[in-house]
Amino acid sequence: MAGALDGYRVLDLSRILSGPYCTMVLADFGADVIKVERPGEGDDTRQWGPPFVAGESAYYLSINRNKRSITIDLGQEAGREIVYALARVCDVAIENFRPGTADRIGVGYERLRQENPRLVYCAISGFGQEGPYRDRPGYDALAQAMSGMMAITGESEGAPSKHGMSIADIGAGMWAALAIVSALLSRERTGQGQYLDISLLDAQLSWLTYAAGSFFATGENPARYGSAHPSIVPYQPFATADGYLMLAVGNDRLWRQFCDAAGVADLATKPGFATSAERVVNREAVIAHVAELMVERTTAEWIRLLEDAGIPAGPINSVAQALTDLHASAREMVIRLDHPTAGTVTMTGNPAKFSGTPGAMRSAPPLLGQHTGEILESLGYSDEKIGELREQGVV
Repeated sequence: MAGALDGYRVLDLSRILSGPYCTMVLADFGADVIKVERPGEGDDTRQWGPPFVAGESAYYLSINRNKRSITIDLGQEAGREIVYALARVCDVAIENFRPGTADRIGVGYERLRQENPRLVYCAISGFGQEGPYRDRPGYDALAQAMSGMMAITGESEGAPSKHGMSIADIGAGMWAALAIVSALLSRERTGQGQYLDISLLDAQLSWLTYAAGSFFATGENPARYGSAHPSIVPYQPFATADGYLMLAVGNDRLWRQFCDAAGVADLATKPGFATSAERVVNREAVIAHVAELMVERTTAEWIRLLEDAGIPAGPINSVAQALTDLHASAREMVIRLDHPTAGTVTMTGNPAKFSGTPGAMRSAPPLLGQHTGEILESLGYSDEKIGELREQGVV
């Protein structure tokens, strides 16, 4: 069955994480993604490791499936001519250079739109194409820090903390994918392409949502609550007799059900505990009572008891436990692909499930330059010309 983006072609000039994550999403939904890489080196993440799988970086493998790789030296005019030829047959171009770099090397929006006015061109950067921080180097950790995200992450008495994953990079990649699809829909109506400006910092600011809302309402900085919730109590991990579990008592009905299940029904109506607002104000006392209860049973005993009572709770899995869970397998969130040199490669699946045009994991991440010949042939290059380009180091 054809994917939702079947028939669309993407010129991918990006590297590392934000851009490649975006283009992997587009590729999962059926787009033909042509990944442009530096001859002899490729995407930076090809060297990021260990771990490596048969010489291939596990980092690179995790975000580059369903793509075709062509090597092009953008520093040579003959290389840029290949990019221009690709722009003429592509619907989308994406890059994540520092602002101004794409224009300087001749692959910016204004140059590529000369080849194809219908082109949707997406530029991802650390701080955007305009503004006082425009020229600063963009890194995930900087966006997390400068957005306020780190200030609200971590234990209340500890230091600010970054997220365990590169959420600024991945968040910007998600916004880029949404923006690209939206721009393609707009093009269906207008016939015109456009320029998309996506920033890691902007993406993180947008994710502040209710934390920003709290600041706008009160003028006060939101506090750090570790793994707890600023507006719901109890909503955090608790130690059990043999480990930990996550408890999410999201409203007063669930609070009463929890107290009944735990055998402390009177706690549900205790002054200062009965309503959500009271529990937030009396956070420390509520958490202390719940903590005393939780250590009386094992994690498995609590999970069975709370699930039977309809209380949201779950184990705090390791990455290994999460990826080997039967539910992850049932949801096709762990998939396997045959790689030309690394054998079977395992990676996470696509979380968006379509009833009519489902995404598909068609091919493993490509070897460096694996598809250079076939892509050049599709552009009309002869075998003789391709040989010359290889000898000159253009591809």
